[in-house]
Amino acid sequence: MTLPSAHDVALAAERRSAARLLLAHPLVTSDGPHADLFPLIRRHADWLGKRFQQVLGYRLLVDSSYARLFKAGLGAGAGHRLERSTGTPFTPHTYACLALALSVLVTAPEQLLLSQLVADIRAAAADAEIELEEAGRAAGKRTLVAALRLLVEWGVLIETEGHVAALAQDAGGEALITVDRELARVVVAGPLAQARDGADLVRRAADPGFGGPRTYVRRMLVETPVVYLDELTDAERDWLRTRQRREAQAFSELLGLEMEIRAEGVALVDPEDELTDLHLPGTGTIAQAALLLVERLVERLRPQEPGHPATGGTLVIGVAVPDGLVDELLAELVVEYGQRSNWQRGYVEDIPTLREAVLDLLARMRLMARTGRLRAEGYGLPEGYAEEAPEGRTVTDVRRARPGGDSWVLLAAAARYATHVTVRPATAAGKCTDVQEELPL
Repeated sequence: MTLPSAHDVALAAERRSAARLLLAHPLVTSDGPHADLFPLIRRHADWLGKRFQQVLGYRLLVDSSYARLFKAGLGAGAGHRLERSTGTPFTPHTYACLALALSVLVTAPEQLLLSQLVADIRAAAADAEIELEEAGRAAGKRTLVAALRLLVEWGVLIETEGHVAALAQDAGGEALITVDRELARVVVAGPLAQARDGADLVRRAADPGFGGPRTYVRRMLVETPVVYLDELTDAERDWLRTRQRREAQAFSELLGLEMEIRAEGVALVDPEDELTDLHLPGTGTIAQAALLLVERLVERLRPQEPGHPATGGTLVIGVAVPDGLVDELLAELVVEYGQRSNWQRGYVEDIPTLREAVLDLLARMRLMARTGRLRAEGYGLPEGYAEEAPEGRTVTDVRRARPGGDSWVLLAAAARYATHVTVRPATAAGKCTDVQEELPL
């Protein structure tokens, strides 16, 4: 076998670096925070465009001053949310302000005053019969400022003189804004012209098209922390189980990611810990409380004998969290760690608010979830989507793999944060032992 040359190794490394950057930052500009790697994207634009299209069904547009990777959605409840500078997630009203601003900016003059931009946005809101004031004039201004700040961060708006935050001042400050109309046109990736409403837009954006199960599963793998089998249709589970080893090699070459395959599902792991916007363990009150909570939930709720249908057992992807247990454990954690670890007073004194923030993080990490209908049950599929496995093929039975009802569920990957490991026999005869992390709950 011929070993790759130094040139081939360097070429692969360059392409991998460019692909990783685009996956994490789908809009890269020549003068933005990642300007140093922009020439790399342009150098390998043709190869990157073909690979992203073949593997994920994503379209890549590379211009002289920007590169835009048009990602697709994953369906309702699976989007990457936008946040304010404080970390507070965008509300539906903030998203509305962002959409209205973009609708104005695609035809705006190259430069305009902030007051004129706001006036145009208000006029667009009136035309769309949208109430722009969220909860009083001051709150409405702050919401609009949050949307405009994001556009500044993306490079769509340039604060030539002054800042967009001047809008929130009592006296109504002014600023001179420069508009990049080209960037404004490429921000939205979904099929707006085809969608009947917001829900239809989400469904259409998640349609994998001709790629079908192959493309959807690949997108799930790269865009979410972990993919559980009961989140996939029969056809998707069949494709994943027959191709997962080959896919592991492909993702390693393209993005430098390692595939971890378990009975409950599959996860792509980044050894460099760069391709994620979520971190656990992490810093701050919420991350610390979430880690401690999930450790205790795993110890309390771990099932005794998780199994697999192929060996006559029952697959356990999630277990129900009893009502009140989260509050009980969080109260204990506040007493034990709240003062000693300098947790934020607002959370220490308000357990319901702490619970909401902690559960939100754990849900986004896919360590916990609300009960509800799943893709394996046909929920959220595009019209005409083939969900059945090929005739004669058997797939893993995921029925009752997680409980129903109206509660929270602790998911299998949470066991990664257990405080103990389990020693299991490595062979049927049990002649030697192997220490491994206990992933099944």
